[in-house]
Amino acid sequence: MLILGRKYKFTPLELEELNKKFDNINIVKYRNRDENEVLKELEGILHKNDFDLLVLNTKAKVGNDIIKYLTKLQFEKRNKKVRIITIEHFLEEFLNKCYIPDEHNDLNFLENIKPYSKWQYIQKRAIDFFGIFWLFFFSWPVMIYSAYRIKKESPDGPIFFKQKRVGVNGKEFVCVKFRSMIPDAEKGKPKFASKDDPRVFRWGAIMRKYRFDELPQMINILKGEMHLIGPRPERKYWTDQFEKQIPYYAERHLVKPGITGWAQVMYPYGANTEDAKQKLMYDLYYIKHWNIALELKIIWMTAITVIGKKGV
Repeated sequence: MLILGRKYKFTPLELEELNKKFDNINIVKYRNRDENEVLKELEGILHKNDFDLLVLNTKAKVGNDIIKYLTKLQFEKRNKKVRIITIEHFLEEFLNKCYIPDEHNDLNFLENIKPYSKWQYIQKRAIDFFGIFWLFFFSWPVMIYSAYRIKKESPDGPIFFKQKRVGVNGKEFVCVKFRSMIPDAEKGKPKFASKDDPRVFRWGAIMRKYRFDELPQMINILKGEMHLIGPRPERKYWTDQFEKQIPYYAERHLVKPGITGWAQVMYPYGANTEDAKQKLMYDLYYIKHWNIALELKIIWMTAITVIGKKGV
């Protein structure tokens, strides 16, 4: 794979994943360089190596000579013909996420981000009820034991933690979880939970690792405030902060949030705006490409995450 430009900067995890799919990855810088210099570098790399893909990843204006060269590549009779693809399509096809531009002069990516159709919503609710029936069937002993351990280890606080979260269309609802932190864990300004957070008591840490603390959200699903699968419900304080730096952030509120979701299983835990943007790319991909197969894949990956103790 040959990448022209650095409009989108791949994360270390993405490069690790791409190295599994491609034997050779070259990145050619384009911005602020002479066109002839870039053209010579492209010719030299493509002459020495066979590439399957050439990814157009630049926001700078591409010169005529380079456009002619790239166009002819598709018709050359070589062992392998080079496929040219934009970074927007590349991210969706190979990394299962939607590209979000840093600059706001191209809003085309928003065109196909739409709420579920009536038929899709019916399918989602069927999955919700079927899913929580079996989830409750297998998890009720864990929930009873969790309630016991919470009262034993942190007797001064309630068993359940109730907090307003942002749901569909930006409307808030009361999200119910098992309490995993000490009472009054957030004094003053809200803050993200972190790895080895001192506010988390022993059984709370275990619940967070296996995601047992999320189980009471089945109540929210029954009330129609959440789906089994969807974007993670966030507090209004955080969504307001993210929207200041990521104007498109509210797009994730076109659908109801979920206990688990595509962003949760694809991206590690994060606690800053860049992490929120990365997760938004996965959330938008999920909304745009929703189907039953993707839904089942998320359920499977969630189970693997829980069994592998990757919860946070």
